[in-house]
Amino acid sequence: MRIQWKGIMPAVTTKFTDDDELDLKAFEINIKAQLEAGVHGIVLGGTLGEASTLLDNEKRMLTTTTVDLVKGKVPVLINIAEQTTKAAIEAAQKAEIDGAKGLMMLPPMRYKSGDKETVEYFKAVARNSSLPIMVYNNPVDYKIEITLEMFDELLKFDNIEAVKESTRDITNVTRIKNAFGNRLKIMTGVDTIALESLLMGADGWIAGLVCAFPAETVAIYELQKAGRIQEAIDLYRWFMPLLELDINPKLVQNIKLAEVYTGIGTENVRQPRLKLEGAERDYVKHVIETSLKNRPVLPDYKNL
Repeated sequence: MRIQWKGIMPAVTTKFTDDDELDLKAFEINIKAQLEAGVHGIVLGGTLGEASTLLDNEKRMLTTTTVDLVKGKVPVLINIAEQTTKAAIEAAQKAEIDGAKGLMMLPPMRYKSGDKETVEYFKAVARNSSLPIMVYNNPVDYKIEITLEMFDELLKFDNIEAVKESTRDITNVTRIKNAFGNRLKIMTGVDTIALESLLMGADGWIAGLVCAFPAETVAIYELQKAGRIQEAIDLYRWFMPLLELDINPKLVQNIKLAEVYTGIGTENVRQPRLKLEGAERDYVKHVIETSLKNRPVLPDYKNL
């Protein structure tokens, strides 16, 4: 299955038991909810997936489990977030063995690599993997920006196909389109500017609150794609207080709490993260409860 870089791809959360083991039963409930809603791919082991806390065998178990669950209906991608080029190549090769169909790839972790170092890092993985690669461009959180000039060099590799555009600058969608046309597919990666990015030409949305609200997220994509822009805007305005829970240092805890409310997840996180408490928890609960009270009736978005 070649990846169609379009539509909604949830960056799914990783579920843990009370004993801090992978909770594959809860994970399966969420994945099935995503598929039922009509998502176009599944992204594992990203920020929301608590990637930095996962052991290698846990990442591999999540990959093989998800591949088994989706049964080829949608592609499964695994995030590559490593400190060394050697480890990134090894992770990419394991992902391919385990059945992943693509990679979402961050620049090197911890060390703030220069432009040439960053380009060489991506190129080394592209040389050593046949999987299609989506470059995760998030200078706000990870302090390294992949510029248009750097992409110009990277796109000499056929398997570097897409960007997760998380610069939080909507005009970057237009810059990418002007520079590369359809050669570099754009998956917007910031929930609070997702519809704007789609309307400006992004091909899809790597989403966060989709973990708790899959149908609403897919509906926004399908409505705007069908030209029913005002309906998409109305739904997006309802969604915005929830989407803002994604642009927060505790986005994992926020979204996991939302998953509890919608019945497709648990609140367990892996330390050093802790569950929300006090005023923080009260605020997030208020946002979720208020949104649920006003939850809109969705159109038949699967048949637009």
